Amino acid sequence: MDKATFGAGCFWGVEAAFRKLDGVSATSVGYMGGTTEKPTYHDVCTGQTGHAEVVQVEYDPDRISFEQLLDTFWECHDPTQLNRQGPDFGTQYRTAIFFHSDAQDQAAQTSLAAREQTGRYRGPIVTEIVAAGPYTIAEDYHQQYFEKMSGRRTQLF
Repeated sequence: MDKATFGAGCFWGVEAAFRKLDGVSATSVGYMGGTTEKPTYHDVCTGQTGHAEVVQVEYDPDRISFEQLLDTFWECHDPTQLNRQGPDFGTQYRTAIFFHSDAQDQAAQTSLAAREQTGRYRGPIVTEIVAAGPYTIAEDYHQQYFEKMSGRRTQLF
Protein backbone atom coordinates (compact mmCIF):
# COMPACT_ATOMS: atom_id res chain seq x y z
CA MET A 1 0.00 0.00 0.00
CA ASP A 2 1.04 3.57 -0.71
CA LYS A 3 -0.10 6.80 0.91
CA ALA A 4 -1.23 10.11 -0.60
CA THR A 5 -2.34 13.30 1.16
CA PHE A 6 -4.47 16.09 -0.29
CA GLY A 7 -5.93 19.38 0.94
CA ALA A 8 -8.91 20.60 -1.07
CA GLY A 9 -11.17 22.54 1.27
CA CYS A 10 -13.42 20.98 3.89
CA PHE A 11 -12.17 17.45 4.34
CA TRP A 12 -15.61 15.81 4.61
CA GLY A 13 -16.52 15.98 0.94
CA VAL A 14 -12.98 15.36 -0.25
CA GLU A 15 -12.79 12.18 1.79
CA ALA A 16 -16.11 11.00 0.35
CA ALA A 17 -14.77 11.47 -3.21
CA PHE A 18 -11.67 9.35 -2.53
CA ARG A 19 -13.52 6.62 -0.61
CA LYS A 20 -15.49 5.76 -3.77
CA LEU A 21 -12.40 4.87 -5.81
CA ASP A 22 -11.55 1.26 -6.59
CA GLY A 23 -8.06 0.63 -5.26
CA VAL A 24 -8.40 2.95 -2.26
CA SER A 25 -8.26 0.76 0.82
CA ALA A 26 -8.63 3.40 3.54
CA THR A 27 -9.02 7.12 4.11
CA SER A 28 -8.78 9.36 7.11
CA VAL A 29 -9.14 13.08 7.61
CA GLY A 30 -6.76 15.21 9.60
CA TYR A 31 -4.34 18.10 9.65
CA MET A 32 -0.98 18.69 7.96
CA GLY A 33 1.31 21.53 7.04
CA GLY A 34 1.34 23.52 10.24
CA THR A 35 3.52 24.22 13.23
CA THR A 36 1.39 23.18 16.22
CA GLU A 37 2.05 19.69 17.51
CA LYS A 38 -1.11 17.54 17.58
CA PRO A 39 -3.62 20.27 16.77
CA THR A 40 -7.33 19.84 17.35
CA TYR A 41 -10.10 20.89 15.00
CA HIS A 42 -10.71 23.97 17.14
CA ASP A 43 -6.99 24.87 17.00
CA VAL A 44 -6.92 24.56 13.20
CA CYS A 45 -10.10 26.62 12.82
CA THR A 46 -8.37 29.61 14.42
CA GLY A 47 -6.10 29.85 11.38
CA GLN A 48 -3.13 30.21 13.75
CA THR A 49 -1.62 26.72 13.43
CA GLY A 50 -0.80 26.82 9.72
CA HIS A 51 -2.42 23.43 9.14
CA ALA A 52 -4.62 22.46 6.23
CA GLU A 53 -7.58 20.13 6.50
CA VAL A 54 -6.41 17.06 4.57
CA VAL A 55 -7.45 13.62 3.47
CA GLN A 56 -4.90 10.86 3.77
CA VAL A 57 -5.49 8.05 1.30
CA GLU A 58 -4.10 4.52 1.46
CA TYR A 59 -4.16 2.93 -1.95
CA ASP A 60 -2.95 -0.09 -3.86
CA PRO A 61 -0.74 1.18 -6.72
CA ASP A 62 -1.43 -2.06 -8.63
CA ARG A 63 -5.13 -1.10 -8.77
CA ILE A 64 -5.07 2.70 -8.91
CA SER A 65 -2.23 5.05 -9.77
CA PHE A 66 -1.19 8.22 -8.00
CA GLU A 67 -2.02 10.02 -11.27
CA GLN A 68 -5.60 8.74 -11.04
CA LEU A 69 -5.79 10.04 -7.47
CA LEU A 70 -4.55 13.39 -8.77
CA ASP A 71 -7.39 13.42 -11.32
CA THR A 72 -9.90 13.02 -8.47
CA PHE A 73 -8.13 15.73 -6.47
CA TRP A 74 -8.38 18.25 -9.33
CA GLU A 75 -12.03 17.39 -10.01
CA CYS A 76 -13.30 17.59 -6.41
CA HIS A 77 -12.45 21.26 -5.81
CA ASP A 78 -11.54 24.57 -7.43
CA PRO A 79 -7.73 24.82 -7.40
CA THR A 80 -7.84 28.52 -8.29
CA GLN A 81 -9.37 29.59 -4.98
CA LEU A 82 -6.71 30.80 -2.55
CA ASN A 83 -7.40 29.74 1.04
CA ARG A 84 -11.05 28.92 0.44
CA GLN A 85 -13.51 26.54 -1.12
CA GLY A 86 -17.08 27.68 -1.56
CA PRO A 87 -18.31 29.30 1.64
CA ASP A 88 -15.36 28.02 3.70
CA PHE A 89 -12.41 30.37 3.97
CA GLY A 90 -9.08 30.41 5.79
CA THR A 91 -5.67 28.88 5.27
CA GLN A 92 -6.95 25.55 6.61
CA TYR A 93 -9.02 25.23 3.41
CA ARG A 94 -6.11 25.77 1.02
CA THR A 95 -5.51 23.58 -2.00
CA ALA A 96 -2.42 21.40 -1.50
CA ILE A 97 -0.76 18.18 -2.54
CA PHE A 98 1.51 16.83 0.20
CA PHE A 99 3.88 14.41 -1.52
CA HIS A 100 5.40 11.37 0.19
CA SER A 101 8.11 10.60 -2.39
CA ASP A 102 10.08 12.15 -5.21
CA ALA A 103 7.89 10.24 -7.66
CA GLN A 104 4.74 11.79 -6.18
CA ASP A 105 6.34 15.23 -6.29
CA GLN A 106 7.19 14.82 -9.99
CA ALA A 107 3.75 13.42 -10.83
CA ALA A 108 2.06 16.31 -8.99
CA GLN A 109 4.21 18.91 -10.78
CA THR A 110 3.49 17.30 -14.16
CA SER A 111 -0.23 17.08 -13.41
CA LEU A 112 -0.40 20.73 -12.31
CA ALA A 113 1.41 21.87 -15.47
CA ALA A 114 -0.97 19.83 -17.62
CA ARG A 115 -4.00 21.34 -15.86
CA GLU A 116 -2.66 24.85 -16.38
CA GLN A 117 -2.34 24.16 -20.11
CA THR A 118 -5.99 23.12 -20.52
CA GLY A 119 -7.34 26.67 -20.35
CA ARG A 120 -10.16 25.27 -18.22
CA TYR A 121 -9.65 27.65 -15.32
CA ARG A 122 -10.44 31.35 -15.26
CA GLY A 123 -7.57 32.14 -12.93
CA PRO A 124 -4.19 30.70 -12.03
CA ILE A 125 -3.98 27.45 -10.11
CA VAL A 126 -2.82 28.21 -6.55
CA THR A 127 -2.32 24.62 -5.38
CA GLU A 128 0.74 24.13 -3.17
CA ILE A 129 2.90 21.09 -3.82
CA VAL A 130 4.94 20.45 -0.68
CA ALA A 131 6.58 17.57 1.14
CA ALA A 132 4.33 15.75 3.57
CA GLY A 133 5.06 16.48 7.20
CA PRO A 134 3.59 15.28 10.45
CA TYR A 135 -0.03 14.18 10.13
CA THR A 136 -2.52 14.51 12.96
CA ILE A 137 -5.66 12.48 12.49
CA ALA A 138 -8.82 14.49 13.14
CA GLU A 139 -11.29 13.74 15.87
CA ASP A 140 -13.41 10.63 15.38
CA TYR A 141 -16.62 12.54 14.61
CA HIS A 142 -14.95 13.92 11.45
CA GLN A 143 -14.03 10.49 10.04
CA GLN A 144 -16.35 9.34 7.23
CA TYR A 145 -18.60 12.21 8.25
CA PHE A 146 -20.98 12.03 5.29
CA GLU A 147 -21.51 8.30 5.80
CA LYS A 148 -22.25 8.85 9.50
CA MET A 149 -24.67 11.68 8.80
CA SER A 150 -26.44 10.13 5.81
CA GLY A 151 -30.16 10.53 6.30
CA ARG A 152 -29.79 12.56 9.50
CA ARG A 153 -30.13 16.27 10.10
CA THR A 154 -27.94 17.24 12.98
CA GLN A 155 -25.79 20.04 14.32
CA LEU A 156 -22.13 19.16 14.68
CA PHE A 157 -21.51 21.56 17.56
